[in-house]
Amino acid sequence: MFIKGIHYQTGEAIGISIENENISSIEKLTKRDISSKLPIIAPGLVDLQLNGYRGVDFNSPLFSKEDVYNVTSALWKEGVVSFYPTIITNEDSKIEEAIGTILEACEAYDLVNKSIEGIHLEGPFISPEDGPRGAHKKKYVQKPDWPLFQKWQHAAKAKIKILTLSPEWPGSLDFIKKCADSGVTVAIGHTAATPEQIKAAVSAGAKLSTHLGNGAHLMMQRHPNYIWEQLAQDNLWASCIADGFHLPPSVLKVIFKVKKEMAILVSDAVYLSGLPPGTYNTHIGGEVVLTSQGKLHLADNPNLLAGSVKMLKSGIENLVQEGICSFPDAWNAASILPALLMNLPIQKGLSIYSKADFVLIERQTNHWKVIQTVKHGKIVYLDESSIEN
Repeated sequence: MFIKGIHYQTGEAIGISIENENISSIEKLTKRDISSKLPIIAPGLVDLQLNGYRGVDFNSPLFSKEDVYNVTSALWKEGVVSFYPTIITNEDSKIEEAIGTILEACEAYDLVNKSIEGIHLEGPFISPEDGPRGAHKKKYVQKPDWPLFQKWQHAAKAKIKILTLSPEWPGSLDFIKKCADSGVTVAIGHTAATPEQIKAAVSAGAKLSTHLGNGAHLMMQRHPNYIWEQLAQDNLWASCIADGFHLPPSVLKVIFKVKKEMAILVSDAVYLSGLPPGTYNTHIGGEVVLTSQGKLHLADNPNLLAGSVKMLKSGIENLVQEGICSFPDAWNAASILPALLMNLPIQKGLSIYSKADFVLIERQTNHWKVIQTVKHGKIVYLDESSIEN
């Protein structure tokens, strides 16, 4: 297979040859090789936090392995080649059921297994306090429990790769160390921890802040506090929701200036993402409104968000439009950088012998449109009306 495009970083016209799931060669094209306007070619997107999509909720007992396949294939259209289905705080048995359904889908569909790099367990070992707890149900919040986590990890066949917790609980440090030693990326999130507890968690092996700046008290001590401390920790990556609603541009700018190449994007999209604007009844937030601008808020209070519904492409566009990042840097924050954190093959980007996981995109009026997605050397999405190769 030979695919032409404009390199997203260099602006050069290139041709990529693919053999056995990998990029076998990359060559610069001459004007004679180009018969029409070429799309941009870039590494595929990697989403470390996705709660659901197009009506499929990974935290509902009703979803099936077929639903997981449908979500995966729909994400290819959005340029997402790797993602981590996110299971939030719930009854112990419900968490295990959700894990089982995701694992069943991975075992049934090869490309789903290659696209789902792991499961993100967000809770239940988080803060019980209002504000930091967010929309997680308080009655299911609990202190870190290593035997319970091992039970879930056994059910997942070691596919739980990210765990978001709060280090404010007694025994957290030993738990974090055990998780880190077992290969799980421990993230700090939904926390009311003290700065000292944040420092100790990082020393114990925590590597990531989950949606930094969200899942926090509305009012807190100006300094010190757990947001400043996470920003100050040099060994702590930071994930952000850059949908234009969860964080103001000034906060995003500070996070990206401080964390630099350790700042990454997540969608944190809920299951209403990809659905038409309207009013919906949810099992977590009750009645909510999804606006045409992509804002999801409580029906009785437009100032209170009910989750995120925008994909990673929107976060990239927002960073660029606000002047926070160049397009290549913004794209990297949603592709090769999260892959670097999780040690995925796509961290190598567009390079010879790397996995052929990339997308072709073209600029439309006010957004980037994905016209082709390649996963492990296979074309998994193609907009035939746009592509010419």
